[in-house]
Amino acid sequence: MCFAYFAFEMPQRRDDKLLVKIAQRFQTLRKERRLTQAAVYEDTGISIERIETGHRNISITTIRILCEYYEVTLGEFFRDMD
Repeated sequence: MCFAYFAFEMPQRRDDKLLVKIAQRFQTLRKERRLTQAAVYEDTGISIERIETGHRNISITTIRILCEYYEVTLGEFFRDMD
């Protein structure tokens, strides 16, 4: 049996305005808790340097992990981001 596989690349979608809002929210949460980026990395294994600058198209899974770390719900995190 032969299967033909055609790979094509979908263009990556980015919402730069939303990424900046997410970046700012994570930076605020970290600073409110008086944590360094290094401390967050040590605790979560997630490097947040590029996330906090808005240069990384972050996955919802990474957002959920960081929200759990900062003890905020996804709803609280995304409140007023529209």
